[in-house]
Amino acid sequence: MTKKAERTTAYIIETVAPIFNKFGYVGTSMSDLTEATGLTKGAIYGNFENKEALALSAFEYNRSHLLAIVDEKLNIEGKSLDKLFSLIRFYRQYDVFTLPFGGCPILNVGVDAQNNNSQLSAAVKETIKEIEGKIALVLENGIKQGEIHLPVPPLQFAKQLFTMLQGAIAMSTMTRDRKYLVNTIAYLEQLVKKEIKK
Repeated sequence: MTKKAERTTAYIIETVAPIFNKFGYVGTSMSDLTEATGLTKGAIYGNFENKEALALSAFEYNRSHLLAIVDEKLNIEGKSLDKLFSLIRFYRQYDVFTLPFGGCPILNVGVDAQNNNSQLSAAVKETIKEIEGKIALVLENGIKQGEIHLPVPPLQFAKQLFTMLQGAIAMSTMTRDRKYLVNTIAYLEQLVKKEIKK
C-alpha cells in the first residue's frame, strides 16, 4: 500500500469512526459516509472491502483509543490501589472523554451490533474481556504485594467493577444525567476503600 493510500485509509477511518459509533451499523448510510469524507462511494470501497469491514475498522480505531487510556491509567507509578483509583477517577469524566467518539464505543456498538453484526459484536466482547483482564491483573498484583484483600477471585471482582462502570455509563447516556456516573464513581471509591483495602 502506498503512503497516499495509507493516508486515505486512515483519514476515512478517523472521519467515519464517530459516525458509526453514534448512529450504528444499520443507521449509518453510505451517503452519510460520502458526505462526511467528501469522497465517492468508489473511493471509500477502494480502501475497504465493504461496509462491514469499514465499520469494524472504525470500532477498532475507537477501541484502540479507549484501551490506550485504560493502560495509561492502570500503569501509573504507585501501588495497586493507586492504579485502581486512577482508573475509577478517569471514568468520572468518561462521558467527556468519549464525546469526540460519539459516545461510549462499548455501549453503543455493543447494543447496536448485538442482533445485526456478529463480527462487531464479537469485537466488543473481546474489548470487554481485555479491560476486565487488565483490572484483574492489577488486583492480582495487589494481593501478591499484600496491599489488598478480595472476598472473591480477582477476575470476578474486576467483572463486577466494570459492570457497575458500564451500567452507570448506560444510565447516564440514556437519561442524559451525569449524576448516574458521578454517584456510581463515588460509591465505587468508597467500596474499594472499605472492602478491599488492607
